[in-house]
Amino acid sequence: MRKLAVLGLMGMFGFCAQSSAQTPAQAPAKPKATPPSKAGTGAKTGTSAARPYDRALLRPSLLKEKAPETFQVKFTTTRGDFVVIVSRAWAPIGADRFYNLVKHHFYDNASFFRVIPGFVVQFGLSAYPPVSAAWEKANLQDEPVTQSNKRGFLTYAKTSQPNSRSTQVFINLKDNDSLDRQGFAPFGYVDAEGMKVVDMLYDQYGDTDQEQISKVGKPYLDSKFPKLDSIKTTTLVVAAPPAPKPK
Repeated sequence: MRKLAVLGLMGMFGFCAQSSAQTPAQAPAKPKATPPSKAGTGAKTGTSAARPYDRALLRPSLLKEKAPETFQVKFTTTRGDFVVIVSRAWAPIGADRFYNLVKHHFYDNASFFRVIPGFVVQFGLSAYPPVSAAWEKANLQDEPVTQSNKRGFLTYAKTSQPNSRSTQVFINLKDNDSLDRQGFAPFGYVDAEGMKVVDMLYDQYGDTDQEQISKVGKPYLDSKFPKLDSIKTTTLVVAAPPAPKPK
């Protein structure tokens, strides 16, 4: 697996990159002193039923649609629902990628595979190995950091290498301002109400084997880490343009 490490503070905060199937893009590695974790309330039972994936996901080069200037994504998860609000002006390249992934349901049935209490929630490895393999080398160009990594802000995982963002993203569980100068560019956020759900995601496993996630998919996590929360569906919400004024 081509594991993407993050140097310096990135080394402290490293985010994993996709493997041979999809080198799990890495976000900051957990701090040396991990804050006290909080147990999730009411762990879910059973596993998600596999859903057929959109075959358009097997051809990343074709998913290049420009995102609206603002849009929302409703995440329906095993812990509850929350909404991500995306502003394209913050990070246009990242917003466009996220829009296309959500539109074609890339994140559906995927797990929150890395939840570090008091730090970040990371997701974005597909539940389906063929999809992971297709996105292995579909990296994005870097772009300027225009917003700070505040609590609730959504950012792509990456490494110290240039242009290493792909499909993995993380939600900041606290203000992680130190990530700003390392090139982690937020492109959206979860509001305060939604963060109540994010804060409840199961966080007792720490890191998982991203190479196995990429190679085996959701069944690996369901068998080895059965309490992990996951995304049931994502729903794209684009505000309708204002109606034209009558002449």
